[in-house]
Amino acid sequence: MKKIINAAIIENLEIAKNIHRLIVSADIEAHAGQFVQLKLPSNDFTLRRPLGIASIDNGQLKMFYRVVGRGTEFLSTLKAGDEVNLIAPLGNSFNIAASERILLVGGGMGLAPLLFAAIESKSADILMGGRNSEEVNCWKNEFQGKANNIFIATDDGSVGTYGFVTDLLPSVLDSASYDKILVCGPEIMMRKTAQLAKERGIKCQVSLEKRMACGLGACLSCSIDTIHGRRKVCKDGSVFDAEEVFYN
Repeated sequence: MKKIINAAIIENLEIAKNIHRLIVSADIEAHAGQFVQLKLPSNDFTLRRPLGIASIDNGQLKMFYRVVGRGTEFLSTLKAGDEVNLIAPLGNSFNIAASERILLVGGGMGLAPLLFAAIESKSADILMGGRNSEEVNCWKNEFQGKANNIFIATDDGSVGTYGFVTDLLPSVLDSASYDKILVCGPEIMMRKTAQLAKERGIKCQVSLEKRMACGLGACLSCSIDTIHGRRKVCKDGSVFDAEEVFYN
């Protein structure tokens, strides 16, 4: 059940260049794949920002964001004790069964909801991609002890395999028998992963990243085409079966 709450910041730490880990105090229940709409404590910013939930533990809600514009730059200046207003939790969640062996595939900020999925699954491997070793190592530290195996690809080859996660994905799929693939990140990566999953007969769910003005399904800014017609990422997703959204 979603709530509107004022959440005190516990930590707002830059863990890699322009990547911040944000932890706030929030008494909510949520599942992997759900997100929050965060309002900045300033009249200069009207619209809320969608942030994926990375974990909830003892009333502490963990999220990540990348500084890319005025809003996130302002967010990065907030300190412990400052408050942000949240609508949470929003959206649906990944379908995770305890008996399934799951492969998580993600890049960039798309790794945040997959961290929550690793925690809920307890039997997941993670294939992660990033720009360089600094960016990927901060995520590796987060997944350590939560994912069984960690596979890495970087754009510059500074750690792991040189290239994209989709370059490494076939060999990872050859190394084990997975029941399901959960994906979040750049659309081209999700499309290629969904295609490989379909070719191998593996179920695949994707968490879409779209600009969201309201997060409640009212503004239509995140509408997409699916095999079932127009859907709203914020309300009908953000998690979809891959074949529902990547059908052409």
